[in-house]
Amino acid sequence: MVLKAEIHCHIEGAASPALVEAQAAKYGADVSVIIRDGSYVWSDFTSFLHCYDVASMLFRNEDDYALLAETYLADLASQGAIYSEFFISTDHAIHAGLTPDAYVAGLAEGMRRAREKHGIESRMIATGLRHEGPEGVERASRWVAENPHPLVTGFGMAGDERTYHPKDFARAFDIARDAGLAITVHAGELVGAQSVRDALDWLKPARIGHGVRAIEDPALVARLADEGVVLEVCPGSNIALSVFPSYDEHPFPKLRDAGIRVTLSSDDPPFFHTSLAREYEIAEEHFGMDEAALLGVTRTAIEAAFVDEATRAALLARLS
Repeated sequence: MVLKAEIHCHIEGAASPALVEAQAAKYGADVSVIIRDGSYVWSDFTSFLHCYDVASMLFRNEDDYALLAETYLADLASQGAIYSEFFISTDHAIHAGLTPDAYVAGLAEGMRRAREKHGIESRMIATGLRHEGPEGVERASRWVAENPHPLVTGFGMAGDERTYHPKDFARAFDIARDAGLAITVHAGELVGAQSVRDALDWLKPARIGHGVRAIEDPALVARLADEGVVLEVCPGSNIALSVFPSYDEHPFPKLRDAGIRVTLSSDDPPFFHTSLAREYEIAEEHFGMDEAALLGVTRTAIEAAFVDEATRAALLARLS
């Protein structure tokens, strides 16, 4: 089994339908609108976000989030993963009636349990939700800057890429960067290459979440390669959301061949009927990558991980 690492996954989006149904039973909620026959039901990006939000609202206290993190990381470890970096959203916590402090504490407890039981290292990336607007993203950024936690090592922005312009969020990202947090941002998924270019110019991330639409602009592809910006690529998600019609038309091989540092992640795995192991299988089956190339993808993810250098060295040593 090839050792794996994941650096792009939303923790609420990692909740399996079975776990969400168990949470619904716990709280007396009805999830028949979003789950049918053991699978999430949605039709487009907007309905996906609604489905995601309904599921996430069923995690309401520290124990719930500890269970979510531990369950997800245990499953990831069973797939051969030695490292996980997942996105968290204090906005989701607040909407569910949980304080951000309790939210982070619960997740950290689940991470501790998973590391102790399964040997998987993990970190959190705090995010603002783009469709909440500049004030919402700045609120998320300011909270994480003022409430440091050793397992929260990065800041990013998720949500609907079709709203606002990256320049509107520059202040929020400056706050996070000044607090010592590493920066990533979703771009170039539902919106084209200019979205990636604007994110680079205004937010100055070390990594881009998705970024696959950069393939539409050769100059941008060259820039990403020259600047060493890492792309957090999620092929299964891209196909599920119809960013590309098929794996044969997915630009992962072209981006990699152009010298861009690419990684593989699962994004919101049960929502897109995928897993980290499946993403590696996709790369083997559709992108022609052998075991050495796949291990190289893992190495790139660890080299780009938002961890201290001692942890990075220990993880890289495990690949040897």
